[in-house]
Amino acid sequence: MLQYFKRDPKKCIILTILFLLMSIASIYLLYAMSLLVGIENRVRFLLAIIIVLFGIGFSLGYIRSIKRTKGKYLFYIPITVLYSTLLLVVGYYIIKTYHIVDRMSTNQDYYYSSFVVLDNNKADKIEQFGNGDIGILGDSTSIEGNQLPKEVIESKKLKNKIQEYENYPTLIQALYDGEVEGAFLPSGYVTLFQGLEGYEFGNIADETKVIYKHSKEIKNTSTNQNASLKEPFTILLTGVDSEKEDISDSTFNGDSLMLITFNPITLNTTILSIPRDSFVPIACVSGNPRSKITHAASYGQQCMIDTIQNYTGITIDYYVKMNFKGVVKLVDTLGGVEVDVPFAFCEQNSNRQWGENTVYVEKGLQTLNGEQALAFARHREDYWSRQFCPSRYIGQGVVNDFVRGQHQQLVVRALLNKMKTVRSLDTVTQLLDTVSNNMKTNMNNSQILSLYNIGKDIIAKASGENVEDLLGIHKLYLSGVDAYMYDPLISSTVYEYLVYEDSLAEVVEAMKQNLGLSEVQIIKEFTFDVNEPYTEIIPGQSGNYSKLPHGNIPDFTGDTELQARSYANRYGISLSFQYTTTGNGTVGTVISQNVKAGTSIDRAGTVVLTILKEKEQPKEESTKPKEDEKETTKPSEDDNQESTKPKDDDNETTKPSDEKETEEENITEKVPGLELSEESE
Repeated sequence: MLQYFKRDPKKCIILTILFLLMSIASIYLLYAMSLLVGIENRVRFLLAIIIVLFGIGFSLGYIRSIKRTKGKYLFYIPITVLYSTLLLVVGYYIIKTYHIVDRMSTNQDYYYSSFVVLDNNKADKIEQFGNGDIGILGDSTSIEGNQLPKEVIESKKLKNKIQEYENYPTLIQALYDGEVEGAFLPSGYVTLFQGLEGYEFGNIADETKVIYKHSKEIKNTSTNQNASLKEPFTILLTGVDSEKEDISDSTFNGDSLMLITFNPITLNTTILSIPRDSFVPIACVSGNPRSKITHAASYGQQCMIDTIQNYTGITIDYYVKMNFKGVVKLVDTLGGVEVDVPFAFCEQNSNRQWGENTVYVEKGLQTLNGEQALAFARHREDYWSRQFCPSRYIGQGVVNDFVRGQHQQLVVRALLNKMKTVRSLDTVTQLLDTVSNNMKTNMNNSQILSLYNIGKDIIAKASGENVEDLLGIHKLYLSGVDAYMYDPLISSTVYEYLVYEDSLAEVVEAMKQNLGLSEVQIIKEFTFDVNEPYTEIIPGQSGNYSKLPHGNIPDFTGDTELQARSYANRYGISLSFQYTTTGNGTVGTVISQNVKAGTSIDRAGTVVLTILKEKEQPKEESTKPKEDEKETTKPSEDDNQESTKPKDDDNETTKPSDEKETEEENITEKVPGLELSEESE
C-alpha cells in the first residue's frame, strides 16, 4: 500500500478516512443493536448482515480506487458521509433509549433515613447537634428506623442518649413534646405523616427540618426478577406523592396500590386497587400485627411487597414505583387523555397549592390535561374543597378511597389508549425521558425491552378498538366493613377497613386463574333478559360475605370494667379480671394487662385485666350498744313511718343502672362498632 500512497497520497488519505468513518459507524450501530436483546431478533439479524455486506462492499471499492491510477473516488465522499451519518444517528437513538431504560431498572431497594429536629433548633447540620436525646425505632428489623440510624450514630460518633419508640407517630410526638431533641425518620416523612389520623403534628413541613440524610442500597430479594414476560406475571404498581418530579430519593406513601396480573398468551389483565386503610398483617413488624396497609410504606418498598404477598398468597414478580407528579408531564406529552368524568370536582394542583392554582374538572367525556388527570387520580375527599371551591364542585358524587382507586384505573386505561396513537420519534423519546425520571422498577433491561414485543402485538391486534377492550381488563374488588380498631403502629384506636376474608379469597382465585395457577371455571348455563341491562360480575363484590378478620388486643389501661367488657364482646376477645388495692392508676379502672397491646386477637388467648379497687376502711366499734338497742324499740308510730323507706331504697337502687347507661354512651363515643355502612361501588 505504501507504493500507492507515494503515488497519490491525497487520494489514499481521503479513502482511508472514509473507510475508518464507515467502519466506526457500522461497529457503533452493531453494538447498539446488540443491546436490544429480545426485540425483533430476525430484523436485527438481517440488518446486521446488511451492514456487514455494505461495509465489505465499501472496503473493496476503496481498495480498487486506491489501486487505479486514474480511478474516480470523489463520489465515495458524499455516499460514505451520508451512510455513516445514518448509522450513527440510528445507533445514537438506540443507545439513548437503552440508557433511559437503564435508569428505570434497578435490582436494589433504596432506603433513606433523615435526622430531623424542630425548626427552632439552632443546628443546621448533624455536627452542630447538641447533647439532647435522640429517638429511633426500637424494632431492629426496621432498616430506615433502626439500622440506618445506628450506622449514622456510630459513624458520627454521637454520644447522645438513645431513646427507642414503638412506632413513628409516637417518635414524632416525642420530638414535638421535647422528650427527644432529634429523631430519625423516613425521608418522605412529611408526605407520610402530615395529618396522620389520631395525631396532630401541625404543619410538619414548616415545623421540622432535616440536618442529615443517610441512604443505603440493599439488593431486592423478594420479587421474582428472573420471571419471563412470555409467561403470566404480576406487577405491583405503587404511587409516590413526591414534592418534586425526580423519583430517585422519594419514599412512596402507600396511598395508591394496584396489584396487576397479566397473561401475555390470552392478553387478559386483572387490576386490584387495594384500599389504603385495609386492616392487614404488616410483614416487617415484629409479631406481624394488623394495621392499615398504608403504614407498611413507612418501613420501605420491601415491607409493602412482603405484606401484600403474605396477605394474598400471590407472588409479586415485579414492582413499578410511579411518581404522581410525573403523570402531569406524561399526559401533557401525549396531548391529554380522554376520560369520562362521573362528577364535577376541584382539587389542589401537583404542588399541593389551592387558590389561583386550584384545578377544576367538569363532568362528562372530555380530554384531561396533566394537572386535571392527576387531580382526578388523587381526589378522595371534599374537606379542603369546601374551603376553596364554589359549591357546584362540592358533594357532586361519592368520594372515598375506593372511588379514587377506580379513578386511577380509568387514568391508566386512558394512557394505554392514547399511547397506541404515538407515531413521532420525538414524542417517544420525550415519553421515555419522562417515565425514566418518574418511575423505578425491578425489571432488568431485557425484560423492560421485551415489553416492546407485547405492546407491538397489542397494537397490531387492536386495529381501531380500545386497548382496554383488547386486553380484557377485569376489575377486582375487596368488600368489607368500616370499623374503629386498635392500631399498634400508631398506638391508637382509629378507622380501619376490615376486608371480608371470603371476598379476599374470591379475588385471589380470580388472579390465580389469570396466572394459570388454578383451573378456570367455565359457566355452562346462564339466563338473561333483553329488557334488563347486563350487570358485570366483579370478583370480590358479587357474594354475600360474612367472615371478618380478627383485630388486635388494644391497650385497656385506663378503661373501666364495663368499657373493657363492651369492647371485648364486640370484637371477640376473651377476658378475665383480677382486682387489687395496690398500684398506680384511677380507682375502678384497668391498671395492667397480661397481653401486650397490639397482639393479634387470635394469638392472645384469655386476656387478664387487673383493676384497681378502693381499699376497705376498718369499721368503727360501737361505744353505746345498749342505747342502740333501746333505739330499735321505739314506738310503733316510728315503725310505721320507717315502713315507707324501702320504697325510697328501691328508688336508690336504680342509680347504678343510670350510671351504667351513661358509661355505655361514653363507650359508644370511644369505640364505634361495626354498625357503620358497608362500602360499595
